[in-house]
Amino acid sequence: MKSQFRSVFYLRSNYINKEGKTPILIRIYLNKERLSLGSTGLSINAQLWDSEKEKVKGHSAEALEVNRKIEEIRADILTIYKRLEVTVDDLTPERIKSEYCGQTDTLNSIMELFDKHNEDVRAQVGINKTAATLQKYENSKRHFTRFLKAKYNRTDLKFSELTPLVIHNFEIYLLTVAHCCPNTATKILKLFKTITLYGRRHGFLSHDPFVNKRFHTQDSNRGFLTDEEIQRIIGKEISIPRLDLVRDIFIFSCFSGLAYIDVSNLTEDNIVELDGREWIMTRRQKTRVATNIILLDIPKRIIEKYAPVRKNGHLLPILSNQKMNAYLKEIADLCNIRKPLSFHMARHTFATMSLSKGVPIESVSKMLGHTNIKTTQIYARITNKESIAQCKDYMTMFFQVIFAY
Repeated sequence: MKSQFRSVFYLRSNYINKEGKTPILIRIYLNKERLSLGSTGLSINAQLWDSEKEKVKGHSAEALEVNRKIEEIRADILTIYKRLEVTVDDLTPERIKSEYCGQTDTLNSIMELFDKHNEDVRAQVGINKTAATLQKYENSKRHFTRFLKAKYNRTDLKFSELTPLVIHNFEIYLLTVAHCCPNTATKILKLFKTITLYGRRHGFLSHDPFVNKRFHTQDSNRGFLTDEEIQRIIGKEISIPRLDLVRDIFIFSCFSGLAYIDVSNLTEDNIVELDGREWIMTRRQKTRVATNIILLDIPKRIIEKYAPVRKNGHLLPILSNQKMNAYLKEIADLCNIRKPLSFHMARHTFATMSLSKGVPIESVSKMLGHTNIKTTQIYARITNKESIAQCKDYMTMFFQVIFAY
């Protein structure tokens, strides 16, 4: 179906320049959408403007010159529209504006859009984005690439081919072929939706392929260790150096609540004495939210244990996350723990046990660096122990551990 397009010139009603003239603006209409292109760079005495004919009244030299430039601009925009109507599948007013303003990036497919978006994110890493955020978008792209190959034997799609049915099929693929759990599939789809919103904002995509799509997440049963299991790991005689190291770092996280990347980023500067106590003060790499945690005896002893081998200012000689998780499986076997032990379980353990011992959820949320207390409430739902009476110092009460370390 042929689209309807027109351009309209009008005066800016709320501004007069130093010469007493009013700027002439331009707006375009494409089917039912409209978009301002801003100023034409022209201005005129408002009394001389004919709003119906969209031109300056009279035959003065100024009127003739301004009207000539208006027609030139109108012709230029119409030329841009006619060219894009033929070459672009999913034409938007934003795309016409970008071309008119000389700011266009020629994107014609979903994979090109993915690449453009991820390039923008990559440029912001270390400023207001994290490497982990970029990795999530790259992972979403990998899943969609594999889906296109498996479902359609394609490597890419035009913008007009990205329909709600494709989104539905992608979700089914994630759940069945990629074997993602429902919550993981939802996260990948949300990241993909962000890509399409980016495309719509920049005029590459005119429709919403996620229209009427509702996202649902299931309550997750996050694994954690009990007091007895923590004691079992701490008390186990381990003669293998690599397992001893991994055990120490894992226990450090159990008593600090820090994620793997945040433990690996710790330096001496993150240990701060305040009001007679030592604190771990840092920012989560994932969210850049500040988190302050009392440095308890067990993690303090672990820091002191590895002080002689400290390198590059890092507090602890942490291994890669993959190796940590692999060695934790060995530790679980040694300690007769049947749970799928992973490094992130230490953070879950800190949260769950803190709440079960009566630490207020607001305090736990701050220590974990959560941006939303609803995230912390997940842990509150999975512990069935009654909260004990609150006392003067919740953290001391919880972490006055009877274990010998």
